[in-house]
Amino acid sequence: MGNLYGVIGDPIAHSLSPLMHNDAFRSLQLDHNYYPFHVTPSHLPDAVKGMKALGVNGFNVTIPHKVTILPLLDKIDSLANAIGAVNTVVRENNELVGYNSDGLGFIRALKEEWKADLENEKVLIIGAGGAAKAIYYSLVYDGVQTIDICNRTPERAVQLVQSCPYPSQSNVLLMEEAEENLGEYTLLIQTTSIGMIPNITDSPISVQNIKPGTHVVDIIYNPFETMILKEAKQKGATTSNGLGMFIYQGAIAFEKWTGQTPNINRMKNIVANHLGGNSIC
Repeated sequence: MGNLYGVIGDPIAHSLSPLMHNDAFRSLQLDHNYYPFHVTPSHLPDAVKGMKALGVNGFNVTIPHKVTILPLLDKIDSLANAIGAVNTVVRENNELVGYNSDGLGFIRALKEEWKADLENEKVLIIGAGGAAKAIYYSLVYDGVQTIDICNRTPERAVQLVQSCPYPSQSNVLLMEEAEENLGEYTLLIQTTSIGMIPNITDSPISVQNIKPGTHVVDIIYNPFETMILKEAKQKGATTSNGLGMFIYQGAIAFEKWTGQTPNINRMKNIVANHLGGNSIC
C-alpha cells in the first residue's frame, strides 16, 4: 500500500473529498489512498496521535475540528494561525504541520473564474463565521484593501475585523445598510448557509440595488445555483458558486502532500457529476 491520506470530521460520511482525491491519485498514477475517518470531538487527541503513529502523510480537517486541532499539531502555518483554524495537515520531517487552504482556495477559484487582479476591487462579505474569516483574512493577505462585512449580528463582524493581523480598510454594516448601498461594490461574497438544500428559496440579502457587472460568489454548491445567484444574474451580475473553492482548497492540499498539481477540470467534473450538476468541461 502506498502513502495514506484522509479526512477527519464528525459527521464525515457525506464528504466528497475521498472521491475527488482518490480519482486524482489514480489519474496521476500515484500509489496513494485517501479515506474518511469519523472522529468525535472526545477522540480527537487520540486520533491525531494515531495519524502520526501510523505514518499518515497528510489529512484534511473538517467540522467540528478545525479550531480544536490547533494545539494538537506540532506547527501551524502563519496564515492558519491568524485565521485560528486548520483544514489541511501535512507530515513534514515527522512533524504534523497545519495549514488553512479555505481562503486561498477561494481566491484561486475567484481568479480563475472571474479576474486575476483583485487588489482594487470593493468587496462586501455577507456573514462573519469561520468561512468568512478565512476568506476575509486571505483576501487582505493577498492585497485586497477595501472589504466591508455585513452580518445579522454586527458584533461578530466587528470582532472579525478587529482581530485581523493584516492592515485593511473595512466597515461593518447592518444588513439593511448593505442592501441600500449594494451598488457600491464590485464583488459580493455570500458565506452563510442560507440558501443551501433544502432551503433553496431563501436568500440572505436583497440584491435589488446591485450594479450590473458586479460579480457575486456564493460558497454554497448544493444547489449549484442558489436563490441569491439567480436573482443577481437577473440584475445583470456575473456569478459563481462554491464548487471552485472546494476544488481549489483540495488541490492546494494535494499539492502540499504530493508536490504535484492535479487536473482541476477533472476534479470539478467528478464532484459536479456526483452532485447531479453539469460537467465543467
